[in-house]
Amino acid sequence: MASRAYWRGHMKLSLVSIAVELHGATQSESRLDLHQIHRPSGKRIRYQKTVPGLGPVANEDIVKGLEIDKDRYVLIEPEELDALRLESRQTINLVQFVDYCEIDPRYFDKPYYVVPGPGAVAAEGYTVIRDALRDIRRIGLGQMAVRGRDYIVAIKPCGAGLLLETLRYREELRQSDRLFEQIPCVAPDAETLDLARELIERKSAPFDAAAFKSQYVSALREMIDEKRERGAVSAAPDEAAGEGKVIDLMAALKKSLARDKAPTIKPKRATRARKRAGG
Repeated sequence: MASRAYWRGHMKLSLVSIAVELHGATQSESRLDLHQIHRPSGKRIRYQKTVPGLGPVANEDIVKGLEIDKDRYVLIEPEELDALRLESRQTINLVQFVDYCEIDPRYFDKPYYVVPGPGAVAAEGYTVIRDALRDIRRIGLGQMAVRGRDYIVAIKPCGAGLLLETLRYREELRQSDRLFEQIPCVAPDAETLDLARELIERKSAPFDAAAFKSQYVSALREMIDEKRERGAVSAAPDEAAGEGKVIDLMAALKKSLARDKAPTIKPKRATRARKRAGG
């Protein structure tokens, strides 16, 4: 099935403007969505939009509003939202460029593939921006408005194309100071720290997303298949039972190193792998 564009508009760099489209970079086909079911009838539960004291309401009678006091709202009509003049509704204006590692990972939200619009002119401008960003290892920052809100966006090379990631605004992030300041201040023993470093080095390797599978989805599929065939599910053993708490950290690290005989991967190999991936 052909991918459906999530957004169409222009990407602008100073006086250079090229037509682009955004396509979703993620998919949810691998998830198993569990619905709420009415046990006696076996039918799926549906929800109605209602007003207290009035009952169900029609979609055409629903508008958006901002609460300014208890049970008092400023109502906003759809055409009033459409009338907001935002350049970012049609254009992603690249206003700043930063190094790859400069953005705190907590700001990243959702990825989209960026492809050029139709025509050789769009393809040429797209290629120039993509290759320039790759050559100087920069990420372009701008803003985009879509579906009732606007986003900070970061654009960077991704393989043969460009990847756009929406970013959270600063006020959307919870500050970590109050949580982290509660962590007890403990100076690790030098030998214990060396053992931990060695264990981490042995388990270091280039990132391969295909090596990770959803254990929850696999277990849920197995349970559903078993229940369809047998009408019941056998009890699964508790893998954590009997493990107890780690009391001697040094002994646990030594035992882990003795069990894990994987060769240490040198940092150079991992670095080369990242470069080949176009990161």
